Amino acid sequence: MKEQHSHSHSHFGDLTKQTTKRISISLFLTLAFVGFEALAGIWGNSLALLSDAGHNLTDVIALGLSWYAIRVSTQPADDKKTFGYHRAGILTALLNSTTLIFVAGYIFYEAYQRFISPPEVNSGILIGVGIVAFLINAGTAWLVQRGSEHDLNLRSAFVHLMGDVFSTIGAVIAGIIIAFTGLNWLDPLVSVLIGVLILWNAWGILKDTIDILLESTPRDVDTKKLVENLLKVEGVKGVHDLHVWSITQSLRALSAHILTDDVSISNGAIIQKEINEIISHQYNIGHATIQLECVGCEPDLLYCDIVESHNHEHSHESTS
Repeated sequence: MKEQHSHSHSHFGDLTKQTTKRISISLFLTLAFVGFEALAGIWGNSLALLSDAGHNLTDVIALGLSWYAIRVSTQPADDKKTFGYHRAGILTALLNSTTLIFVAGYIFYEAYQRFISPPEVNSGILIGVGIVAFLINAGTAWLVQRGSEHDLNLRSAFVHLMGDVFSTIGAVIAGIIIAFTGLNWLDPLVSVLIGVLILWNAWGILKDTIDILLESTPRDVDTKKLVENLLKVEGVKGVHDLHVWSITQSLRALSAHILTDDVSISNGAIIQKEINEIISHQYNIGHATIQLECVGCEPDLLYCDIVESHNHEHSHESTS
């Protein structure tokens, strides 16, 4: 068992090193391109390129924060952080999604100014830089994509980059149309579409991070079905004080009081083992705290009202 734990820890460490290396490469490429695209946008008088450069700058910040959060989250739990530092990535995702909202607001403002008075746009520069931007963004997004479906921190960085992939495609299309039609107002229109895309992605990440920070029940966990499954375990008479929450997007926890008959410790351990197997295999919950109680010891309330319980205890202490 010790060798297996050591092997798992080593494997996790290798994955972390690989992830930080990929993020470092993406960070360097994106930072180099930001300066190039900003200069091209000024030279070509293209808001689409300038807005995309601004978005790319937030990508640099997002990638830097993600890199740092991964390093912090690997620190072991201690007496100050008993759950470890896993939520460093969640805080990073929250910050990244918030900055995206401000970036989108600035893009909308600049686009409005250019809708009123559309300037001349150098379509050749818009097309050329847009193609280069697409290649850079697609490459960096590919580097960060691995593992992003199970890590909100990586997902926030990946969404930043994928937003750029789609926005650069739009910039190239706008440049081609402007070259043939001279419709310069298409440049700020593309910027508005970029802003909408940024807001859409930011909202999705923001919603997930808030759910985790508020310790909401994971959306794919049906607590009623969970209780039904637990009641099927032999020896379980009831379930109350149930809490299911996420520490990170992929790390879930559960605590519950399980009512049983007056059984021995060894029989109680069997019940706990069966419960752990159910919640682990069917609900992907890796950390569980199960408290066994005799029937009649506690009120059978499924969800514990912590505030009410605290007030009741305080009132009892005052009277005694």
